[in-house]
Amino acid sequence: MKSVKKVFNRIRNENPYWSDYICFAEAVRGRRFSRKTIIRNFNSLVDKEDYARSEKKEITDFLMELSKHG
Repeated sequence: MKSVKKVFNRIRNENPYWSDYICFAEAVRGRRFSRKTIIRNFNSLVDKEDYARSEKKEITDFLMELSKHG
């Protein structure tokens, strides 16, 4: 399994006009990462300007589902 950061960086390089959030969502899609891995990497890779702080739990819940089912 590739690391989230490695996949995220590849996607970001291939799509320079996408937001960090969109690149991160693509990086976790269907790859079955744990909640802990998603949250840790989300905090370090996604620019805090890309989402409202009050929506963080809902966003990470969505990313978990995206990771499970893609």
